[in-house]
Amino acid sequence: MDLPVDAERLRADLEANAAFGRVRYDDPEKLGRTNRTGSEANRAARDRLVERLADAGLDVAVDAVGNLVGTWAPDSADPDAAPVASGSHLDSVPEGGIFDGPLGVYAALEAVRAMQDAGVEPARPVAVASFTEEEGATFGDGLLGSAVATGVTDSDEALALENDAGETLGEALERIGYRGGDRIDPSSWAAFYELHVEQDTVLEEAGADAGVVTTITGITHCEATIAGEANHAGATAMEDRTDALAAASEFVLDVEAAANEVVDESSDSAVGTVGSLSVSPNATNVVPGRVEAGVDVRDVTAESMETIVAAARDSLARLERERGVEATFERPFDVAPTPMSDRLRDAAHAAAEAAGVTAVDLHSGAAHDAMRVAAVTDSSLLFAPSRDGISHSPREWTDWADCAAATEVLAGAVARAATE
Repeated sequence: MDLPVDAERLRADLEANAAFGRVRYDDPEKLGRTNRTGSEANRAARDRLVERLADAGLDVAVDAVGNLVGTWAPDSADPDAAPVASGSHLDSVPEGGIFDGPLGVYAALEAVRAMQDAGVEPARPVAVASFTEEEGATFGDGLLGSAVATGVTDSDEALALENDAGETLGEALERIGYRGGDRIDPSSWAAFYELHVEQDTVLEEAGADAGVVTTITGITHCEATIAGEANHAGATAMEDRTDALAAASEFVLDVEAAANEVVDESSDSAVGTVGSLSVSPNATNVVPGRVEAGVDVRDVTAESMETIVAAARDSLARLERERGVEATFERPFDVAPTPMSDRLRDAAHAAAEAAGVTAVDLHSGAAHDAMRVAAVTDSSLLFAPSRDGISHSPREWTDWADCAAATEVLAGAVARAATE
């Protein structure tokens, strides 16, 4: 089923959404936006999406944490049949790009409009979803709205999360008018598709128009604390020091070495990163007494992730023995690798072939709402190419023709699932 999309209509939607929270730069190639959950920009983006959904004849529901779903249920659709859903998110990181998230939301809407324009008569309702706080830039660690919708996180717990100003998510959503009373339950969906920009260069290097994700990477976040003894940098002899930062530098290199070893021996998609350090007292003339390190480990296989985490623990144990520091290690965030539905992947490839679009298989190194939904129903993640792999940046860019081509794959796949 080839469903041509209106590329100009899709572009107009994305450009209009990019205006909400727009950051202006002297460089014309930089197009950034800051759209934090609960901000005025976020309210405006939500308002416009609701208007566009209504214009297309979709009924809109909003749940307690602001997840937003529009449903198209034409006369051909059995109102009791499980819907086919598609979507992504509207929020952004600070000074993020204009495609990350909104492409998936407005491509989902464009898929519905393409079906309407072509006279497709689905047997099931078709839904467009926009999840709250996917990025985790303001409340929580990310994937928040989809975690609540799929039962991973309690809604009261989510609503109590605070931003940097001490405002809770519940208060912020109430203020902008998006603390709803409807229930959104992805387990009631027959299928879920998410289209996203790739955030890597696999598609660009392959010359492919779209990607069909096989597995979404697992992610674990660990917190290591290394405690030494703060002392005068000039009056403390080198042999008398217990330098927490010097120990932490070895820890950073040990994590890197462990990840490289896994890549060489078993999984070339594994990564390990020490991405944050908090040094105390953080003064040039004081031997560092305490370091808090944030560790990010990812891969599409759980075994390789465990290998890197175990190496991080072993590193801390060694540093305690050899350097006399005291170390703690916690693992507060852990999401397992998530395979995507074979059935929906096959439908996406069939849609790409029908549309004359080149699509290749690849994995996702970033987390997306599709991995939460995959726990409760069939889920699939599609990619559009990213220029130079840049994302979470005002230099993020996906050509408009690539947006349209990937959306055409999405539309064909959704239509197939909705007419089953």
